[in-house]
Amino acid sequence: MTIRSMTAYGTARAEGPDGFVTLEVRSVNSRYLDINFRLPDELRVVETHLREQIARTLSRGKVEIRLSYSRQRTDPMDKLDHEYVKKVAEQLRLARQVLPDTGAPSLTDLIKGASGQDTEETAPDFWVTLAQQALHQALSDMQANREREGTRLATMLLECADQINEIVESVGHVLPQLLDEHRQKLTGKLRETLENANPNGFTNISGEELTARIAQESALFSLRIDVAEELTRLQSHLTELRELLAGDESEAPANNARRNKGSTGKRLDFLFQEMNREANTLGSKAAGISVTRAAIDLKLLIEQMREQAQNIE
Repeated sequence: MTIRSMTAYGTARAEGPDGFVTLEVRSVNSRYLDINFRLPDELRVVETHLREQIARTLSRGKVEIRLSYSRQRTDPMDKLDHEYVKKVAEQLRLARQVLPDTGAPSLTDLIKGASGQDTEETAPDFWVTLAQQALHQALSDMQANREREGTRLATMLLECADQINEIVESVGHVLPQLLDEHRQKLTGKLRETLENANPNGFTNISGEELTARIAQESALFSLRIDVAEELTRLQSHLTELRELLAGDESEAPANNARRNKGSTGKRLDFLFQEMNREANTLGSKAAGISVTRAAIDLKLLIEQMREQAQNIE
């Protein structure tokens, strides 16, 4: 699966015996495929054909198509000869027999008549074929630009992923120490509370009972601040992110079919939502300032990734 940006530009020109067309295609990010045309009224016949062609190539993006054309004009002096002018004069004489006020044609009218511009019509299929050829070339040009930009975006996302992985690993390394420190603090507070409530209480409580009670409270508190599960899920999301960006097609066919459902951009957006949820949980369960800072840094990096992924098809 190739990573492509939704922002790009392409242009092309196609020529034929009766004229030529020039086509420009621009694309910016959008949740869905949104196609808009700017065509001369004479070429509205090509819109449906081009729309179908674009839908087969692109899956997302706001796409604008600009199309202009020009007819092939023959040299009028090749046809504006003596015989032609004599025929026009004879027709004018006949017309004045019925309509005496009929005016003589201007030189421009004679030239147009000589070149056949008033009588010859180019078949619609001619313009459809030229427009499709130009669109094919323009889309190829644009897709190459989209892939280059997509490679740059993927590199930026992987750099952010590496930073997230460093943060996750650093929290994982200090987590056992943080849990142990909090157990010790909790044990001290429990002893202090019992002594303040009943100075002679320890004489009525066995050491085993006290130790068991303190261990129970410490275990409950440790569960509330243990973020190992969140760290594991974050690392799992990072693995999924790298696989999406790598576009590895060497996997099993069934797995490929699963991955190819939907656009990469939408899959990334969902993935970053899940990562952000884990970062929020990490912050809410933070047992120390270092974990709080780590959660903030994670949220910032995830937001940067999400913003970049908005432009991926």
